[in-house]
Amino acid sequence: MCGRYSLAKSKTELENRFAAEMLEPFAPRYNIAPAQLVPVITGESPKGFSHFYWGITPAFSKNKPVASKLINARSETITEKISFKTSFKKNRCLVPADGFYEWKKIGKKTKVPYRFVLHGEELFAFAGIWEEYETENGDIAHTFLILTTAPNQLASEIHDRMPVILPPGQEATWLDPQTPENVLLEMLQPYPDKEMMTYTVSPMVNQVANDNPYVIRKTLPMDQFGNYTLFG
Repeated sequence: MCGRYSLAKSKTELENRFAAEMLEPFAPRYNIAPAQLVPVITGESPKGFSHFYWGITPAFSKNKPVASKLINARSETITEKISFKTSFKKNRCLVPADGFYEWKKIGKKTKVPYRFVLHGEELFAFAGIWEEYETENGDIAHTFLILTTAPNQLASEIHDRMPVILPPGQEATWLDPQTPENVLLEMLQPYPDKEMMTYTVSPMVNQVANDNPYVIRKTLPMDQFGNYTLFG
């Protein structure tokens, strides 16, 4: 599961990292949530950023709000699900990020949020697929979801799934429409845990409206009174 992620970088940093141009204004994002409009890179336009909504709506679906529920897809069954198999074959994308959040359950009603990042908190890309559909007003909307896989050792301590993070050398292959299906499936692996780190963050991240730098700041583990202490 991946229900929130961050993209706390500048427009220039994004353009330099992915060798793509972003024509729309962009400000760093610290708490990206489903149904929001965010940058992606598609195989159709690999040299430019597109802005799609997170939460895919299958082309056959008449229930458009279903998009809010379809934010992730299991990589193990991606070629079997009718709702995803066509998108996996034809509509793959990179979803730029610099971190993602998961919650560890420590009591019946208490969950502690963790942020996962690469060492140096550098930019990376999730493996994504996208879809388009016609709105009730006749406009064309674009949506995407993030593929998930089994967790690496680091993530397994918090959750039983993790998003697929593509190594930089595989990003172009993921977007290439000529890449064979078996090669694509082999890419959907847990990212090496030795190249990642995690830390607790404030429960501010629980609220979508909190999209500011405080969300990604490290905290001390929650004390016996349920309080957090921010670093810095």
